[in-house]
Amino acid sequence: MQTLANFGDGGPGPWILLFPVIWALIIGGGIALLRRTVWRGRRGGPWRQPTVEKDSPIAALGHRFASGEIDEDEYWRRLSVLNEEFGRTAKGGGA
Repeated sequence: MQTLANFGDGGPGPWILLFPVIWALIIGGGIALLRRTVWRGRRGGPWRQPTVEKDSPIAALGHRFASGEIDEDEYWRRLSVLNEEFGRTAKGGGA
């Protein structure tokens, strides 16, 4: 049985399998490069949290809670009011 393009009769033999592997590596490397550079910033996935600007009321509330100016109950109460006003639906909290 002759395989790999007539290996015994002077064909390329197992080297013929090298070219599809090289092309798969080139195409896979190009896709990986595009995913890491160009396509990264264009889509927002489910892992991305909505960003809060530094001067927003929600960020200011988070800073006040972190510094100890307000307690946890007041933080959650004020955050629920701010979420209703600004339409933010994230459940993790402010800052």
